[in-house]
Amino acid sequence: MTWTALLAACALCYLTKVAGYLAPHHWLERPRVTRTAALVTVALLSSLVAVQTLGSGRALAADARIPALVVAAVLLWRRAPFVVVVLAAAVVAAGLRALS
Repeated sequence: MTWTALLAACALCYLTKVAGYLAPHHWLERPRVTRTAALVTVALLSSLVAVQTLGSGRALAADARIPALVVAAVLLWRRAPFVVVVLAAAVVAAGLRALS
């Protein structure tokens, strides 16, 4: 990536953030905008988790991360504390990697 492309991307990100601050407040209070913002956040976080769990370079990976994600999802569904979720997923992933 060239410096020009990097600086252009930085400027675009900055201008997007400034546009958010300059948007009229009554636009942001609309129920549809609020609902969409909440859904976009969940969708972006879910896609990040999926890419980090299933991706390995340009290929799909089926390793210890998938069962660890399932354990984390079940514990989150059961409303376990976040620290317990992270530790349980780490123990499952480490245990499965030790067995293979």
